Amino acid sequence: MKKVFCLVLTLCMVLTLAACGGKTGGDTEPAGGGNSAPADGGSDVQQPADAGGELISVGIINNDPNESGYRTANDAAMRAMFTEENGYKATFYNNNDAAQQIATAQQMIQDEVDFLLLSPASTTGWDTVLQDAQAAGTQIILFDRMLEADESMYVAAVVSDMPAEGQTAVDWLADQGLSEYNIIHIQGHMGSDAQLGRTGALDAKVAAEANWNYVTQQTADWDEATARTITQSVIDSGKPFNVVYAENNGMARGAEAALDAAGITHGKDGDVIIMGFDSDTWAMQSVLDGKWNYMGLCNPLQAETVDSIIKDLVAGKAPAQKIIYTPEQGFDAATITPEDVATYGT
Repeated sequence: MKKVFCLVLTLCMVLTLAACGGKTGGDTEPAGGGNSAPADGGSDVQQPADAGGELISVGIINNDPNESGYRTANDAAMRAMFTEENGYKATFYNNNDAAQQIATAQQMIQDEVDFLLLSPASTTGWDTVLQDAQAAGTQIILFDRMLEADESMYVAAVVSDMPAEGQTAVDWLADQGLSEYNIIHIQGHMGSDAQLGRTGALDAKVAAEANWNYVTQQTADWDEATARTITQSVIDSGKPFNVVYAENNGMARGAEAALDAAGITHGKDGDVIIMGFDSDTWAMQSVLDGKWNYMGLCNPLQAETVDSIIKDLVAGKAPAQKIIYTPEQGFDAATITPEDVATYGT
């Protein structure tokens, strides 16, 4: 698209010079139809060309869809939206390794994509990518996860408010009024926006309250089997615990399997509180059935909003908001309904 746009501009200049040197017909419109000015009247938002309905080129960097049910739904929504039928020429890349993501992003910038859509595996390390994209005229839109970067380095972000997710979950847990909180904390991919947000609120509470304790705090890197192993190790140690705070639903299910194998009750009427995050229908059903106590909703469906932002930018309209948070909430076994499962489960 960018190369075509340059050719169109060159042609317009040639025709305009010719008109200045010898135009005789007074009723012929200037080349370009008088639309060379920005449609927004001078906005500093860089506008990609829309030459005769040409496809908008986008590079989409996401995490591994096998990471979780959430990620599978997120990746599927992006792939369903960014198609030729919807006006896009899209290149997809999935990897949980930040270094690989960064290398691929650099290649996409060199390939002159109009938009680079990022769900970064790590919040840091992207400065050069952001600078190179800006220099090349590639506009960056974050989705799902934030970066540690000045807002001027990306055009928009459609993300979950991960610190708010963590705080909502910790507030709910505090409201349970336990005399003592002995917590198995199973973390996600270290350094990711989701891990930092969901860990931060719990760390702060444990540091502030004498009766809140970590029995263990380990990463399972979103993996169900690893979470089961971590939980089994605590069971084998004989250390008392009454809360499993797992930073995604798959890891919560792994912990649940270890509890079941050991005959330890859990959920609404059990001895151990189980908490998870994301949007899996089966996990919400576990809360509804009373097997789990809480699930923090993390909405994976951001593709439609990203699409609308891109279409606005192509039309010369700046986004109304720089950061758009997807609507989310917490669900607990005492109040969740079948309608909630049907509405919010993915």
